[in-house]
Amino acid sequence: MAFKYKVLSLVSLLVLVLDQATKLYVDRTMHLYQSIPVLDGLFSITYLRNKGAAFSFLANASWRLPFFIFVSLVAAAVILSVFVRLRPDQRFTAFALALIFAGAVGLIDRVRLGEVIDFLDVYWRSHHWPAFNVADSAICVGVALLVLDMYFEEKRKKTPPA
Repeated sequence: MAFKYKVLSLVSLLVLVLDQATKLYVDRTMHLYQSIPVLDGLFSITYLRNKGAAFSFLANASWRLPFFIFVSLVAAAVILSVFVRLRPDQRFTAFALALIFAGAVGLIDRVRLGEVIDFLDVYWRSHHWPAFNVADSAICVGVALLVLDMYFEEKRKKTPPA
């Protein structure tokens, strides 16, 4: 099995297990809207449920569930189609895409519950970033790493061989 497929399998498994385990733990040990301060004034574990996307986008749309499932499946398919075309030396890209893929496949909650469990609450005083979860984090970190990788790939192409 090629290295990139091992990365995809391992990262996806780890992110999915961690995502589902943390959501299950929060769901079983906390009450909805309960908040536990971790870093006072900066970070709390706060149990929320979100029917929409980021910033509760489309939370009240009657067609939101099929839409989110469709978008997640298309995203996963596109990521996999890019993934199979990676060169063997693109290990960093493989890792970044695996994180994004794992986050996109986090649609398990939408299918199971019709919503997602969010619990990571970052804020400054009264200014809160929308709560998120492990799958959301994997997507964001994966995209950031992919942008970084694209930047360095461009620099590699412009640098003449020694």
